[in-house]
Amino acid sequence: MSHAPSPPQRLVSLVPSTTESLCAFGAGPRLVGCTRYCTHPPGALAHAARIGGTKNPDREAILRLQPDLVLANGEENRAEDLAWLTSRVPVLTQTPRTVAAAVAALHELAVALGCAAAAGNWTRGIEAWLAERAAAAPAPHGRRVYYAIWRKPWMSVNRDTFVHDVLACLGLENVCADEAARYPEVSPDVAVERGTDCVLLASEPWAFDEGQRQELAASRAFGPARLVLCDGRDFCWHGVHMASGLPRAAALLAGR
Repeated sequence: MSHAPSPPQRLVSLVPSTTESLCAFGAGPRLVGCTRYCTHPPGALAHAARIGGTKNPDREAILRLQPDLVLANGEENRAEDLAWLTSRVPVLTQTPRTVAAAVAALHELAVALGCAAAAGNWTRGIEAWLAERAAAAPAPHGRRVYYAIWRKPWMSVNRDTFVHDVLACLGLENVCADEAARYPEVSPDVAVERGTDCVLLASEPWAFDEGQRQELAASRAFGPARLVLCDGRDFCWHGVHMASGLPRAAALLAGR
């Protein structure tokens, strides 16, 4: 009689949001390695070896950890690193570009880890929030948003990104949605020309802070648009973070 394969017992995560998710599923003790950017949940990762950054992982160090499964993301991790690892160890690469795809990826991750039952409450909670949001009255017309991910040069996101879909779920119009590049260079002058009335200054990957917000407000670089600092994780981390991040993002922008 054949038996179902055992869940992977030695995990390496190259994705901070995935690290948070697997810990939420109860698989944290199986994590043998993660990136230096994996910081959540706080205090729960001391046992895991640090294997570099998301863009420059130490491949040989990962192999020495003898992982049963490496968890990756096609945007956060480089294609050459993923190809090298995939030829040597099992790799699960997930790259959701919509909130719905991220919910499906969360279920896929849970199944791969043998934690489907533990993940159910997370996925049901996120789906319930999305359904409630979709049934709510639409946001007033004219809430046009520029989401800033970088400053030198100024960069934003187009419609083929997870961040864009989060903005859409919140009833906001992305003024860079139709740009050809997924992460286009769009100057403040162009944002003003497009009628931007809210600029979201994200905490990552560029670390916008209150000092920069005040500087931009004083210079009126974005004209009359409201400048709002936001936690980048709430807009770009998929996984279990969506359960708290999406409502927090909605609350931040309510009435703005």
